[in-house]
Amino acid sequence: MMNLKKDYKYALVVPTSMGVRICPQNGQPVHSSELFTMQATSAETNVASISSYLGLPVKVLTTFVKDSPIAKFIKSNLRARNMEFEGKDVEQGGPWGYRHQFNLADSGYGTRGPRVFNDRAGEVGRTLNVKDFDLERIFGQEGVGILHLSGLVGALSPETSQFCLELARTAKKYGTLISFDLNYRASFWEGREQELHDIFTEIASISDILVGNEEDFQLCLGIQGPEAGGKDIASKINSFKEMIQRVRKAFPNTSVYATTLRQVVSVNSHLWGAIMFADDQWQVVEPRQITVLDRIGGGDGFVGGLLYAILTGMEPEKWIQFGWASGALATTFLTDYAQPADEEQIWSIWGGNARVKR
Repeated sequence: MMNLKKDYKYALVVPTSMGVRICPQNGQPVHSSELFTMQATSAETNVASISSYLGLPVKVLTTFVKDSPIAKFIKSNLRARNMEFEGKDVEQGGPWGYRHQFNLADSGYGTRGPRVFNDRAGEVGRTLNVKDFDLERIFGQEGVGILHLSGLVGALSPETSQFCLELARTAKKYGTLISFDLNYRASFWEGREQELHDIFTEIASISDILVGNEEDFQLCLGIQGPEAGGKDIASKINSFKEMIQRVRKAFPNTSVYATTLRQVVSVNSHLWGAIMFADDQWQVVEPRQITVLDRIGGGDGFVGGLLYAILTGMEPEKWIQFGWASGALATTFLTDYAQPADEEQIWSIWGGNARVKR
């Protein structure tokens, strides 16, 4: 079983590369729209939002473009989400220098699926460097409950890969739990396959919580994926369990293994489930129908809810339930992160209670 530190300043610390998500209004495609909404975004802060909105102390480790209005926009957003942040302000270096990434995304509608276009040229987050942070202070003096790492940041550049590896090593040294969401992206791995496989394998070997889908485990860590089954996601649960057993055999020091299950009926109707192995027991949420406003961030919401449940001392059976409901909550927001009002709101989703609360 995991031993969560009792004394810490930050319940959750996440390294990330911040950017902005630009979305057309009313679910319209990007190419045919004239009105857009801009929001600050990153997968890792999506995860951290569950804890920060529910009152736990969260810290973001990142980097910014100095004097950029986009950087100011992002900092303001993080403050509004109750998140502390620490990071270097990097000189832009002229019009062709550094910037925060742009994510152009429509949420789709009905039978027209969402389309996401990432414009990451000159991304300042690729400069994240272990030399710019005092890890001994953060983990040794201040203290951290859980360090959450994402494969998106781990694969951005050689610097960020080493940064995530050193974060994991330092966290392990000071008894901080390590959560690792593999988040494989083929374009990030191109030409660096062996290097990233070795780094991801080391991080996974000292992680307490491993999260990923069949592609993540297979392509990041070389674990055989689930056997092909029927189109119905519920019929594949046993094969997903077999995959997790293979992951357990390869990484026996991990305490929690989790994956989400999603079957898309239409853009606005999904079957949403999850599988977790923890405390020597299987916990399964059979896929249940949820109504989706915007699917982006649902998986991050699941991880965020799972980590919050662990941090607040819930029983393992509740971890997956709270994670499932947090992910479902995230899909009801136009932001790609959930903004829970309180725990009760999330538990109401788990209980299927959508009645008005007065």
